[in-house]
Amino acid sequence: GVAEFVDDPALRSAVREALGAVHDLERIAGKLGTGRVTPRDLVGLRRSLDQLPGLRELVTSSDQAALRAHAETLDPLDDVRALLHRALGDDPPAALADGGVIAAGFDPDLDELRAVRDGAVDFIASLQARERAHTGIASLKVGFNKVFGYYLEVTRTHLERVPDDYVRKQTLANAERYFTPELKEWEEKVFGAEDRLGALEARLFGEVRAAVGQRIARLQHAAGVVAELDVLAGLAEVAVRQRYVRPELHTGFDLEITAGRHPVVETMMPREDFIPNDVRMTEAGGHVLVLTGPNMAGKSTVLRQVGLIQLLAQVGSFVPAEQARLAVVDRIFTRVGASDNLARGQSTFMVEMYETAAILHGATRRSLVLLDEIGRGTSTYDGVSIAWAVTEHLHERAGCKTIFATHYHELTQLADLLSGVVNLNVAVREVGEDIVFLRRLEYGGADRSYGIQVARLAGVPGEVIARARELLAELEGTHSGGGDGLGRHGAHRPASQVPPDQLPLFTAAPEHPVLERLRQVQLDRTTPLEALTLLDELRRSLEHDG
Repeated sequence: GVAEFVDDPALRSAVREALGAVHDLERIAGKLGTGRVTPRDLVGLRRSLDQLPGLRELVTSSDQAALRAHAETLDPLDDVRALLHRALGDDPPAALADGGVIAAGFDPDLDELRAVRDGAVDFIASLQARERAHTGIASLKVGFNKVFGYYLEVTRTHLERVPDDYVRKQTLANAERYFTPELKEWEEKVFGAEDRLGALEARLFGEVRAAVGQRIARLQHAAGVVAELDVLAGLAEVAVRQRYVRPELHTGFDLEITAGRHPVVETMMPREDFIPNDVRMTEAGGHVLVLTGPNMAGKSTVLRQVGLIQLLAQVGSFVPAEQARLAVVDRIFTRVGASDNLARGQSTFMVEMYETAAILHGATRRSLVLLDEIGRGTSTYDGVSIAWAVTEHLHERAGCKTIFATHYHELTQLADLLSGVVNLNVAVREVGEDIVFLRRLEYGGADRSYGIQVARLAGVPGEVIARARELLAELEGTHSGGGDGLGRHGAHRPASQVPPDQLPLFTAAPEHPVLERLRQVQLDRTTPLEALTLLDELRRSLEHDG
């Protein structure tokens, strides 16, 4: 169905235009069932039902049996639509009490009462001209308010001309208000007709609502068909706009994605800036991928995009890739992010372990498991041990497709021990003191996380960065057997102590104030005028320093 809409732009456009005029039929059906439907809800229902015959005819013209099947089951509810056209006015008020809900010609008694009311109103409207001629008071006017009803108002300068049959009704600062027996009689006609009108219109609306309510089951079925057509046409629209492709689904095991993209991330940046990646997970070539690489390199993006592509494919959507061949999975398990549950006394690590336990107990060979770090909330050796054991279990016992993004480079050794484990890393390049994220997957494991460089990019003070590099060198030496560990031979010193006089591998000199200022600028929130002003300030600063 999605492919049919993709291949036929005219059909897709016509269907989406028709659907644009359809209200929330499921919600209206729910309000009908509880008796809370309003006049405007029923007018919205009428407008929606007006689209169904044309929508059915459009879909019937499709070459796809799946779409034609939708058209054949779509009940246009002609009887409900005809009733609503006869019963309701074109633009009824929001509240039934405001009147004017039932259309003219629907009920003779209602039409008669409206004629009486309108005739009385017309008489009262003409009364002003007649009384002005009768009294000679050009400023006399007929008015109305909810407290005193209709009245004749005369300013104080003309009180001597007021006829004897005028009865005083209300005194104002600059005028007097009166009524006459004739005005009182027509006022009663208006009010009497209004009261009877309100009661009759409420009864008629209740009858219409009840009649439509008897068709709730049919309305809900039509709402379901319309919703499915909306989903199919919407998925097709996204597929065309975002260059998605139709995936091939099969009942085997392998997952193969060529030039896959993250459907959300790519919409938040220029299309040409997103770097697509290939992912292969096969029984023969490896079904457990250990993904390493620096912070911010894009490991989590790759992890999530695989899960989203699988999910999109299984709901019937095209997917963001050049080609995708996917096995149907029974579940997508994820362990991502970090959160705690303090109300239940659960630490971040405990929540992480609950999620991990649920995966280990529930994953089958047909599952897709996505792990974004495990064991980071405890000691290093505990964390590595847990991550290693979890990976072994998923490989040996569950046998499911798994992607494990981690900073534990020790896990890359599993590729040498387990036949189904493959190492991937997200490539980076070092340019002087900086790192360039290439966002590209490569085979093999990463040997560094570049966390200190990322900390520097985040704005951590230079002296902290320098001290961290000093400690990292000592720790790496200890780990490789070439150092004595922290705290020995003066390696540990207070932060206030002057650092040893040595040349660092990367210069830790403080940045020039101009560079610091530039790093703080948020270009996406800077107007052209502000940018020019900033540029002038920086130029002046450089001239002053030089």
